[in-house]
Amino acid sequence: MSGETIHDLFVIGGGINGCGIARDAIGRGYSVALAEMNDFASGTSSAATKLIHGGLRYLEHYEFRLVREALMEREVLWSMAPHIIWPMRFVLPFQKGGVRPAWLVRLGLFLYDHLGGRKLLPPTRSLDLRHDPAGKPLKPLFARAFEYSDGWVDDARLVVLNARDAANRGALILNRTQVISARRDDGLWLIRTRSSSGDVSDHRARMLVNAAGPWVDNVISGVLGRNNVHNVRLVQGSHIVVKRKFADPRAYFFQNPDGRIIFAIPYERDFTLIGTTDRDYTGDPRTVEITGDEMTYLCKAASEYFAEPVRPEDIVWTYSGVRPLFDDGASKAQEATRDYVLKTEGDAGQAPLLNVFGGKLTTYRRLAEHALEKIGEALGSKGRPWTAGSHLPGGDFPTGAYDDEVRVLIAHYPFLNRRHAERLIRCYGTDAKTLLGEATDEAGLGRHFGGTLFEAEVRWLMEHEWARTAQDILWRRTKQGLFLTREEAAALEEYLEGVGERLKAG
Repeated sequence: MSGETIHDLFVIGGGINGCGIARDAIGRGYSVALAEMNDFASGTSSAATKLIHGGLRYLEHYEFRLVREALMEREVLWSMAPHIIWPMRFVLPFQKGGVRPAWLVRLGLFLYDHLGGRKLLPPTRSLDLRHDPAGKPLKPLFARAFEYSDGWVDDARLVVLNARDAANRGALILNRTQVISARRDDGLWLIRTRSSSGDVSDHRARMLVNAAGPWVDNVISGVLGRNNVHNVRLVQGSHIVVKRKFADPRAYFFQNPDGRIIFAIPYERDFTLIGTTDRDYTGDPRTVEITGDEMTYLCKAASEYFAEPVRPEDIVWTYSGVRPLFDDGASKAQEATRDYVLKTEGDAGQAPLLNVFGGKLTTYRRLAEHALEKIGEALGSKGRPWTAGSHLPGGDFPTGAYDDEVRVLIAHYPFLNRRHAERLIRCYGTDAKTLLGEATDEAGLGRHFGGTLFEAEVRWLMEHEWARTAQDILWRRTKQGLFLTREEAAALEEYLEGVGERLKAG
């Protein structure tokens, strides 16, 4: 066996919930190990609409507890990570006889403004789209709108920064390591893992946390050996990315005749992100991809609002994910609860198991706090809640100081163009200086792979953020895949394979 260390917690799953729980627990004094079978955020947690939001539409389903908690979290998370999270204003156009009457939307937005203790985010206001710039890209039949506040997040970076902070505090973080079995043994859990290189290891822990997202039922049935498991409803959400449809920094909230909603959001400066869909999914979450019907649906729904239609040939990238919603028996996928459910198992004298069902990016920190309450009940409490006043790596600067950080970085590295500096601060915050090191010119950053991606950043991601493949770097740690050609992406993959071979050779 690999050592005699007995961890307090062993977490299965390196998505936002697993990494959030691991970070909170290690910060309270529990010993923690976490295993993720693929790359961090390689599933649901990098396939979101990338919003830190209260969930305005959840009010229709009377999910007031969830909405209030999410609204309260917006400013907490913004202060924790002002590099990867920032405020965004949303424009909600409406017309007479539309899907929802104006009074109902106004009431929902009033609740939205007042449920969550908003302090820094500006309140809702009405817009005359005939004169406001937000009306320019829309069809002229939309004359009125409401504008409200929510937030934007780089979802995959939120996950990896939680993993990094957990590791920095002493957690054992195992990327590309699959849990192949777990069984109770003499009051403990005996967990067997297999790494991507084939190495098999055994670990002991006082408690097991199943935060495997779409695979949470698979862990219960396959790893733990139970049958007839059905706790989650898998719902596919797909997005399309098109060339920029509008120059305004605000996003749009569009209501569709079928009762669903989609967002159109400024994305990576040069693009517009449109999504999401909601459809039940029965396949393997690892192979989920957008369908032709979903692409048609998103293009048609957005074209109902934009003066210039969105066509399938405009799409430059798509991504899909599977949301593991707790199965509450809702008849429609879009009506299934987005709230999370935590269930502890284990009789007296047995090593306890905590299963995590559902959840969303915005409420991951509170989910972790609630998980730690259950962990404390099972193992004995350690420490107090602490993450609300903390900073994720690189986020140790004031919420309004992003532009100041960019100026400081350019002053220190005058060879950087502004676009490059802005992206580095958005990705790494105050860690950008450490990443750039002693470079005095562009040549000091090493090989240029395309876009604003240089060897210095690639090596940082490999050494500090577990990146191993071009997919890890181009589509999760950064979104530079939107700016590199196929040939450039292939050259990056070849470079990474060469570095990997040299590391193996010692």
